[in-house]
Amino acid sequence: MTETAPKDEVADDGPARRRRILADLTPLRTSPDYRRLWFGNTVSWIGQGMTALAVSLQVYDITGSAFSVGLIGFCSFLPLVVFGLYGGAVADTFDRRKLGLASAVGSFVLSVVLLAAALADVEQVGLLYAIVALQAACFAVNAPARSSMIARLLPAEQLPAANALNSITSTTGTLVGPMLGGLLVGWWGYRAAYSVDVVTFTASLYAMWRLPSMRPERKEGPGAGRASVADGLRFLGARPNLRMTFLTDLCAMVLAHPRALFPVVAVVWFGGDAKTTGLLVAAPALGALLGGVFSGWLGRVRRHGLAVLLAVASWGTAIALFGLTRQLWLGLLFLVLAGCADTTSMVFRNTMLQAAVPDEMRGRLQGVFIVVVAGGPRLGDFLAGSVSDLASPAVAVTGGGLACVLAVSLLGLRWRGFARYDAKDPQP
Repeated sequence: MTETAPKDEVADDGPARRRRILADLTPLRTSPDYRRLWFGNTVSWIGQGMTALAVSLQVYDITGSAFSVGLIGFCSFLPLVVFGLYGGAVADTFDRRKLGLASAVGSFVLSVVLLAAALADVEQVGLLYAIVALQAACFAVNAPARSSMIARLLPAEQLPAANALNSITSTTGTLVGPMLGGLLVGWWGYRAAYSVDVVTFTASLYAMWRLPSMRPERKEGPGAGRASVADGLRFLGARPNLRMTFLTDLCAMVLAHPRALFPVVAVVWFGGDAKTTGLLVAAPALGALLGGVFSGWLGRVRRHGLAVLLAVASWGTAIALFGLTRQLWLGLLFLVLAGCADTTSMVFRNTMLQAAVPDEMRGRLQGVFIVVVAGGPRLGDFLAGSVSDLASPAVAVTGGGLACVLAVSLLGLRWRGFARYDAKDPQP
């Protein structure tokens, strides 16, 4: 007679299988503080995405200049770099909950100023630039504090799942926010988009308000009351595994980041127009979102360093193949796969930064993470545009993808211990 599994095991097999495939929601179930923080951030990210598009549209309406719109990115870049580093140092000195709340209040006030200016029909490009720069500064201070809290709210084994859920937050904001922003601006004007942003931001404020006090766990001794950027950089320089998390990301974002060429290849390769460009821009974000949704398997991976190396090499391979195809559907597929690989890399790199870094250094390392995330793609845009002008878009895209694979392979061979990194014994 064939044995059958107990009824309760049979009943549980389906949900268990789905949990192995879909995003692991355990952090949301076990930690009310993390659940509130995740929900608040998701809602506010969508609102901020709406505002980002609305500001771009408003600047173009006022000036009629694409260059003026491009200056918005420049206005946000410098504050992200400067305040990312120093914001991380502040997060390692003061209560992170208070710092996160203060910077969130600052962003909320700036959103209110945007709304007030729209209601008063103030059309000053300089004001919009100033608000964008200040918003970037607030974000650069808030992000290290918020990211440093996660390792205190959850056990180490739940960090990959939490970072996968955080990736869903950011990619949802990137995809849904601008889409809703465009609809609201088209139907009811800028005031509507800014009003929704103000309302949605209250969710993030509430979540931060409900968190417990979270002062950094600092060691006693000389200099214990301060946290310097230089000390954080020296700490990073002496920790090969942590250093590799940044170097591998730079391989992908600098060498194989074809975003700046999308308007060109949309026309030259695929015979399309602005709509085609929009599809190319959305495809990696869609892939990143799918990577987060179907991330249940990530929690079972112990060799995080090896996973990062393979994910970054997969990104480079997908970008290189994108540069070889002239079929739009196939090109979009490769970009979606690249986005999935990027999410995998991000989840494990973030987990390593949270698990292998002592609490007193987490803010500064997260600050460096912000600088790399902000600066890497912009350097990649410059490199891709330069190579495209000197050679061709195909050389820039395919060559960049292959260069990424080669560079990350050489890094893996140079620091072999990174591939042996074990989540059960995290070593920086």
